[in-house]
Amino acid sequence: MGITIHETAIVDDGAKIGDGSRVWHFVHVCGEAVIGEGVSLGQNVFVGNKVSIGDKCKIQNNVSIYDNVTLEEGVFCGPSMVFTNVMNPRALVERKNEYKDTLVKKGSTIGANATIVCGITLGEYSFIGAGAVVQKDVPPYALMVGVPARQIGWMSAYGEKLDLPVSGQGKVLCPHEDKTYTLDNDKLVVS
Repeated sequence: MGITIHETAIVDDGAKIGDGSRVWHFVHVCGEAVIGEGVSLGQNVFVGNKVSIGDKCKIQNNVSIYDNVTLEEGVFCGPSMVFTNVMNPRALVERKNEYKDTLVKKGSTIGANATIVCGITLGEYSFIGAGAVVQKDVPPYALMVGVPARQIGWMSAYGEKLDLPVSGQGKVLCPHEDKTYTLDNDKLVVS
């Protein structure tokens, strides 16, 4: 299948890019980055050295993935969303030894212009709404919106809002998949 790299892209020596991946206009991939198979890096994307991107991720235009960010399989990063990697940056203070790890688990979606503050984990299949500012860990399947982000519901792995309360009890069958989502004691269980 091969790798498609646009002539304006810069891929530093040593970068690992999986089969079937596409690197579009004006992208910069640093030399220690590891990118899986079937990944799409949209126009003007930056990928740092200490970055791991899983298979089948879609990184839309103008996204910078800085050191210490890990994206598992099937993560969607909307246009111009932002990752940080330092809690209290100052131009006059060197803080590269203070980078915090950020983990985005399998199947998560991060909407356009959202900000993910470093040092947190986004649970699998979580859904971060456009423009949200996420400052703490997000449970699996949680739907988060606002500034600061707050949970307003649950999303299926298929990507649709589930008819469940944010907390309490409930059960729903997703009409698109053969999965039942059960909310029990404020924890969502998928079967």
